[in-house]
Amino acid sequence: MRVFVTGATGWIGTAVLKELRGAGHSVLGMAHSDAGADKLKAQGVEVYRGDIRDPKCLVEGVRATDATIHLAFHMDFSDFPKINQIDRDAISAMLDAMAGTNKAFVGTNGTLVVSKPGKVAFETDESSENTPLTVRLQAERLVVDAAKRGVRGSVIRLAPTVHGAGDKGFIAMLINIAREKKAAGYIDEGNHHWPAVHRDDAARLYRLAVESAPPGTVLHGTAEEGISMRAIAEMISKGTGVPTKSVPAAEAGAHFGWMSMVVGLDNRVSSKATRELLGWKPEQPGLLDDMRAHYF
Repeated sequence: MRVFVTGATGWIGTAVLKELRGAGHSVLGMAHSDAGADKLKAQGVEVYRGDIRDPKCLVEGVRATDATIHLAFHMDFSDFPKINQIDRDAISAMLDAMAGTNKAFVGTNGTLVVSKPGKVAFETDESSENTPLTVRLQAERLVVDAAKRGVRGSVIRLAPTVHGAGDKGFIAMLINIAREKKAAGYIDEGNHHWPAVHRDDAARLYRLAVESAPPGTVLHGTAEEGISMRAIAEMISKGTGVPTKSVPAAEAGAHFGWMSMVVGLDNRVSSKATRELLGWKPEQPGLLDDMRAHYF
């Protein structure tokens, strides 16, 4: 297939491009800057100039290709409702252009939208809690409902930590906070959990989804069901040399800043149905081993 990839220049997007091309697919990668375009050209990827803040510019990309993987997200967390509206507008424009074609569209969400304290979340679950992150389910629903409009839409809910060498995401941010605060913190007893997936395993899941995920499918990109935040803090402590610290929930904002919103979520997540449906078998190292090898 010829696959249109938004967010093609990003950390996950770069791995997805490699996975797609390795499987024999060609890629039309979106870039919104000259630097991004040069990065794609250096990989031998055809460049499509566009920006998700301009939904109309995305239409020709989906029309010119056989399938679409949507990874781009406007990372301005100062106005979370606004960036989610930008995402929904972009998704709507692309799905409108794909209606009736039966082309594949793979969207992206995060497992944190189905945080279930003390329980394991499954692909069929939707959030039972009202958190600032549940707004992300609106975009997910657009993609899932596109099955009724003749689009083979599926959504991958990624673990909050997609890890690997070069990661600048949540784990890297927690390490920076630990160095700044002189302590690797966890909230209360540290019994909150995060699932995890290696970047290369996640990329393979995107490829499998665009090739064969049934319409209306929700998939979980989690290789490890849940790692305690205390275990993550202990690994950060070993890597940085700062002590661990229990942070009372009432003081989480002062220690973690905006990240207190996600560090305090208990998010154990199963991917059993995803693995059985697509034959996905994560093969890369787990989070703690990967942190030990690459994060310090």
